[in-house]
Amino acid sequence: MRNRVKKVAAIHDLSGCGRVSLNVVIPILSTMGIETYPLPTAVLSSHTQYPGYSFLDLTDQMPLFIKQWKDLNIEFDGIYSGYLGSHKQVAIVEEFIRTFQHSEQLVVIDPVLGDNGTLYRALNEDMVTQMRRLINYADVITPNMTEMFLLLNKPFKTYIPTEELKEDLLLLAENGPDIVIVTSVLEKDDPKKTYVVAYNKSTNRFWKVSTNYLPAHYPGTGDTFTSIITGALLQGDSLPIALDRAVQFIQMGMRATFGYEYDNLEGILLERVLKSLDAPVQINSYELL
Repeated sequence: MRNRVKKVAAIHDLSGCGRVSLNVVIPILSTMGIETYPLPTAVLSSHTQYPGYSFLDLTDQMPLFIKQWKDLNIEFDGIYSGYLGSHKQVAIVEEFIRTFQHSEQLVVIDPVLGDNGTLYRALNEDMVTQMRRLINYADVITPNMTEMFLLLNKPFKTYIPTEELKEDLLLLAENGPDIVIVTSVLEKDDPKKTYVVAYNKSTNRFWKVSTNYLPAHYPGTGDTFTSIITGALLQGDSLPIALDRAVQFIQMGMRATFGYEYDNLEGILLERVLKSLDAPVQINSYELL
């Protein structure tokens, strides 16, 4: 029986300023006992929600990482991709997955495309098309509501009926992922709550986790959420427990940050809450949908 630390290849950008991407992926997975191999897609002076930033495209370097890691015979328990800067990087991620994939591996793709009904700066419709293809390789995808509609080529809606949302999750699962998790779900009749809704194809079950809505925006919470989902599933948590763990951590992080005189663009005060990832889930708030 092999007794070793699990390894995850994390294909994300690195921002010098702001708790996003690799700045949250590495500490979260490390705290959860998982060794992280970062494959940076770009290096930025700050994340793209700041008014100005420098951007170093590492597309040409990514194949060199793949070759070196292949020569070293590294075996990854998980592959986890996030922000990609161009359609060329999508093809490289596909090649990475084909090169290192094995039967017991977890492939998590966070299809980072946009939020609040619009695409992120520097991304275009070509990137959406490429992302629709990339999710075919995933075991787990974690779009927010904006990204769900983009992947399905449907117009954005702020609110969506539960039955229609379940149909959309089924449509995404048809493209390959066994688990589809949609974040930032709002219900018109309950504005003080926000939801995460998930579908597990292997069990044909829908899950829902709710949390109180806080009137604040912190970049990087999507990266934080998917990092915890990745770590929890690799640790052996069930899907509903993984959802609970991720939602509770973000809620705790936002509450730890909310009372400070603080630039929200820096993200949640991750350092104050990381230790809680070692604790059991405190309250099981998940429900079957």
